[in-house]
Amino acid sequence: MKISGIVCEYNPFHNGHLYHIEKTRKNGATHIIAVMSGNFVQRGDAAILDKFTRAELAVKSGADLVIELPTAYCLSSAEKFAWGAVYLLHSLGVTDELSFGSECGSVEKLFNAMAKADGLVNSDEVRVLMKKGYSYPRALCESLKNVDEEASEIISEPNNLLGVEYIRALKSLNSDILPFTIKRSGASHDSMENVGGYVSASYIRNCILSSESAEGTMPKIWENAITDGCTASLKNLERVVLYRVRTASIEEISKISDSNGLAERIYRNGAASLEELLDSVKSKRYTMARIKRVILSLLIGITKTDTETPPPYARVLAFNERGREILAAAKNKKKIPLGTSLAKLGRLSCSAQRFAELEARATDIYGIAAEKMFPAGSDYRVKTEISKE
Repeated sequence: MKISGIVCEYNPFHNGHLYHIEKTRKNGATHIIAVMSGNFVQRGDAAILDKFTRAELAVKSGADLVIELPTAYCLSSAEKFAWGAVYLLHSLGVTDELSFGSECGSVEKLFNAMAKADGLVNSDEVRVLMKKGYSYPRALCESLKNVDEEASEIISEPNNLLGVEYIRALKSLNSDILPFTIKRSGASHDSMENVGGYVSASYIRNCILSSESAEGTMPKIWENAITDGCTASLKNLERVVLYRVRTASIEEISKISDSNGLAERIYRNGAASLEELLDSVKSKRYTMARIKRVILSLLIGITKTDTETPPPYARVLAFNERGREILAAAKNKKKIPLGTSLAKLGRLSCSAQRFAELEARATDIYGIAAEKMFPAGSDYRVKTEISKE
């Protein structure tokens, strides 16, 4: 048995994700664990399909076991997003490999870029550029050009940067999990191009929101789920978001953002629409994704201290027979509780209760974002999907 872990959002699952799973299998993986974002994703948005549907379809599309990444980590920086996911894979005690896509397709190059970037983390040059309004990733990238131009080019690409964060997380945990990367093919991250049926998730979401066809870009079962109209959009939360922003204190917002400047920009904003709010807060230093993550965290009640606590449990969203074998193997090796019931997991400790309450609240809010609004409390009532395929 060789168990490979994949960190994913599947928002939605497309041909590139299928290619990734196939390549992971060809590299020897007999079993695949997917650590997947819940109802809100790292770009600061509502997932196009709810987490239970995506987990079920993920198992039918090649994954064997789907574990939920807590919302606090989903709505965080790339560093914390990666660390939270890797922590879960490491804590299961059975993961042999971490498989991920990258633009460079080389673990060695990612290790080199990480080493060079780490040498500049607290440099004067980075601090100077940030004072000029650069975001931290861009300031680091610009500073790195003078040290190693190839390393700078590598961390300028989103999937390479996330790969570096995965490797850094493995290193910080002193994990035995081996990194394995697959070179991305077809359309680039956030591209609006269709390259032989390989497109970005952004391309598909754009098609869905503009009522255009994305046929041939993802497995048919995903196309059918989206066609059924069970989609969600952040736009549906517009009035709820504006209410929360208008009634929040500067202290509340500051508990989420690690930048007083960003908290101030959100607090002082008098926008009359979600689009106006985001556009007026956005700057060279504060990216749209970061702003949306802060606003959603404010709405859900997540603070920056929540990601200072490691995930207190691993929640199973879906699995098949091979997934059952993974669970059996992890039974005596896992370092954290593993289960399917959010209610039971939430009773394990104070930390577990906090994380469970945030998940339930996030799902209730997501229910309002859905085109077909669903009732509150569904996170406690849903049954874990056991696929026979």
